[in-house]
Amino acid sequence: MDAERTESTTRPEEPAVSRVEQWENRTEWWLAAAALLFLGAYALPIIDPGIPPWLGNACTVVAALVWVLFAGDLAMRLYLAENRRRYLREHLFDVAIIVLPLLRPLQLLRLVTLLTILNRAGSHQLRGRVVTYLAGGTILLVLCGGLAMTDAERGHPDASIQSVADGLWWAVVTMTTVGYGDMYPVTTMGRYIALALMLGGIALLGVVTATFASWLVEKVSEANEEEEVATRRQVEQLRAEMRALREELQRSSGQPGR
Repeated sequence: MDAERTESTTRPEEPAVSRVEQWENRTEWWLAAAALLFLGAYALPIIDPGIPPWLGNACTVVAALVWVLFAGDLAMRLYLAENRRRYLREHLFDVAIIVLPLLRPLQLLRLVTLLTILNRAGSHQLRGRVVTYLAGGTILLVLCGGLAMTDAERGHPDASIQSVADGLWWAVVTMTTVGYGDMYPVTTMGRYIALALMLGGIALLGVVTATFASWLVEKVSEANEEEEVATRRQVEQLRAEMRALREELQRSSGQPGR
């Protein structure tokens, strides 16, 4: 009993989970499903402009309901937070997701929730989280950039981007900084979208470069450690052989007639 008491008193206490964290753990996958539903409702009228009016209205209703859901989630987190003003200052981006999407392309900010959940569900190692976040961010950035650009440019008489395929091709070319120049935005909204995609592409390329460099450094370090271990093992073997030879010589010199 004393040993159990001693163990219980010396065992480190686990950090308490706040009410906000409990709420986030219960709702994060529901919010991810809502974000995917919103992506479908946003993309369908852009992919097929000739959809029936009732289906277009349904997509509008779904997008509005998802906005209400996200706004309610933020309101609940503020209600559960111990210091509401501090929580609000530390989560300004969540507020922006609710307040800013008055313009149609900015509504895609709601998909950032997917990146947050991917980051939590990724590997426990830092590099694993970075790779998971990077892969998800790249896919979402290309998809959202292509959709938003198509929505902004389609129908303009001088626009070269008139379909989703054109928008996705432009997004990949722009994000990778290739810049063929075969397609480019001509509307003001399209240029703002291009600016955001350029900045996002540069940031992703920087993360890729840093992650790859870190991986190379780790591999070189592991190879050096293996070589050092092998060298130490060989040195120990040589020392053992030298000790054995020294002992053999001492025994031989101590024998008579030698």
